[in-house]
Amino acid sequence: MVTEHGAELQGQSIRERTKRLIAIAHPKFRDELTASAREFGYL
Repeated sequence: MVTEHGAELQGQSIRERTKRLIAIAHPKFRDELTASAREFGYL
C-alpha cells in the first residue's frame, strides 16, 4: 500500500508503518499521534 504522499507501507512492520504515517501527518498532530502510538505499544 502506498499513501497519496508516497509512504510505502506494504511489507513494513507495525512500528515502521506507524513512524511513516506520523511523518506525513500534519505537524499540528504529530506529537499527539506519537504519544498515542507509544501508549498502544507501536513505538
